Amino acid sequence: MSGHARLGLTIFAGGRGRERFRRAGDLARRAEAAGLGAVWTGELYSRSATIPMAALGLATERVTVGSNIAYGVGRAPMVWAVEARDLDELTEGRLVLGLGNGTSGMMENWLSTDGASPAVRMEELVTVLRALWRLHEGPVHHDGRFYRVHLAPPATVAPPFREHLPIWTAGVGPAMVRVAGRVADGLVGHPMMTPAYVEEVLRPELARGAEQAGRSLDGFVVKGMRMCAVDDDVEAARWRIAVAIAQYAASRVYDRLFAIHGWEAAQQRIRAAAKDGDPQAMAAAVPDEAIDTIAVACRPAELPALVARHAAPFDHLDLCAPPWGLDDDQLEDATGRIVDALTPALAGAS
Repeated sequence: MSGHARLGLTIFAGGRGRERFRRAGDLARRAEAAGLGAVWTGELYSRSATIPMAALGLATERVTVGSNIAYGVGRAPMVWAVEARDLDELTEGRLVLGLGNGTSGMMENWLSTDGASPAVRMEELVTVLRALWRLHEGPVHHDGRFYRVHLAPPATVAPPFREHLPIWTAGVGPAMVRVAGRVADGLVGHPMMTPAYVEEVLRPELARGAEQAGRSLDGFVVKGMRMCAVDDDVEAARWRIAVAIAQYAASRVYDRLFAIHGWEAAQQRIRAAAKDGDPQAMAAAVPDEAIDTIAVACRPAELPALVARHAAPFDHLDLCAPPWGLDDDQLEDATGRIVDALTPALAGAS
């Protein structure tokens, strides 16, 4: 990664039609000019990851371009391999393919896929992708639990732009984290992950996965995400973070994190409010300590110091605006505020 490699930015842009991609590219250029080392984009039910990554790659020259995340189960392995080849060539070797499966419910209801054994599925997918990346060396034959690939091209296949494609896999629970330790080049962390969770869960499970595979974690990247609400009205910024945390806290995926910090009672209040359909009460139940531990809510001048503090447990920290309650134009503005607040400090550190 170029620039301040330990910092990246998730790009949110407004607009419609070509304007949306132009504005995303403008934000990416601003991030690159500020000295950030990477720009990231995600995937959801209304947006793909691959097409925006192409737009970000065309708009920039030096920064890493990555997905955080794209749905591994959303495309066949061959389609993933060829799209990644194109994206890596377009960016001239700046691609990081960040893959996740989402929850079992998302796999079943959004992606028409069996939600069983998501960790096993991800490990198999990465294994197949590694083989397909080397298709120029010979046919690929794979008969697995989830994927069947028999590909013997009738003509010579050109080698990919790079010999090795960096694949980072997402994980919150131990099984998915161990998969990253076994087969991936990095772990795409979740915005809810705290320093305590990194040290007590992530690092040990990564080490277990690596030991199982007989591999070293030298060069492995643990990528964190931090939601940043930058506003002269700090209370308004803190409320936006509380709204975001409350959305995640209702899920049982984060029970262990809340337990580590002793926030179980608050989590139960959030769940009760969610059951009642009361988003105001959900956000009000988020503890102040959780806001300060999980995210950054501050005035612009305070952002660089707080980001430096939050970066400590991670090899790379991706900053993002909390999306809940904001439309696309407001999200773009909130993302731009992060860049503007960091620019003087990053320029001074260059």
